[in-house]
Amino acid sequence: MSDAYGQLLDATIQHLEDLKARGVRHVAVSPETLRALAQPVVGRDAPPGRPGKVPSHKPDGPAARPYLKTISAAFTPTAKPAVQSATPNPQPAIPTPVAEQETLLALPGETAPSQSPPLDPQAKAAAFAALRERALACVKCEHLASSRKNVVFGVGSIDAQLMFVGEAPGADEDEQGEPFVGKAGQLLTKIIQAMGLQRADVYIGNILKCRPDTPGQATGNRKPTTDEMATCLPYLIEQIDLIQPKVLVALGATAVEGLLGKTIGITKLRGTWKTYRGIPLMPTYHPAYLLRNQAMSEKRKVWEDMLAVMEKLGMPISQKQRNYFLRG
Repeated sequence: MSDAYGQLLDATIQHLEDLKARGVRHVAVSPETLRALAQPVVGRDAPPGRPGKVPSHKPDGPAARPYLKTISAAFTPTAKPAVQSATPNPQPAIPTPVAEQETLLALPGETAPSQSPPLDPQAKAAAFAALRERALACVKCEHLASSRKNVVFGVGSIDAQLMFVGEAPGADEDEQGEPFVGKAGQLLTKIIQAMGLQRADVYIGNILKCRPDTPGQATGNRKPTTDEMATCLPYLIEQIDLIQPKVLVALGATAVEGLLGKTIGITKLRGTWKTYRGIPLMPTYHPAYLLRNQAMSEKRKVWEDMLAVMEKLGMPISQKQRNYFLRG
């Protein structure tokens, strides 16, 4: 099994477990997905010598199907028992999708619609508060929990149409418990204001909610590991599912990797619309990059991405805004 597949599968399983802990008992799965899960896998249902047990290593490819089927069974609508047939190997009954939605078993980076219908404001606020409490108490990454000062959950409106996703907290964010408050965060705030919005109008979060530890270093940051991102991603997924923004913006290559699993350069990805869980996603440069490279041409690239976001949201754009960072 590839490490990437295992990490994405673990993230999906964790997300389903979190949904179940919140009382969710049904998720919508497309008929196509169920048919794929139901395909028999001859001789691969269990590891050799251990019949009947689900492989703990979560095998890749066809061998993963029984495992995914086991997971999905607890969350998919229960089908009515099929009438006994004399035909050998009858086809399994396919449950009817809930609310005619597509699969909710999409791995990070796959296209999938929002996972649940909008909650009423009171229920949404309660669910978000409960999610926050779980995240603040999280110690799944012991090395991060022991070195952090604060869990940096996120900030902004839970009814936001626009959500920014960054990489991980830095020293300033760890100190204050709020994302994007350092120099890069101040630049992000200026970008948001140039769009005609305020920080309170959007939601800002990170792939990782704890600052990556830097043993032996008094300053500096490091990139989150793949395992760390996979462990923390379910919290972000729940945030996205509760907020249900109309547009996502991924700030930098690590944010894109965490959401889409893509490790190709951000230079090739930025400015091109992607989709995450059915939501349009715009990859762009991280504000920290603009602090290192203050060329007008690079600032213009990020601004063009923001103009595309504004257009996608149906926001008014003035001629002055269209001309930002253009050489006169």
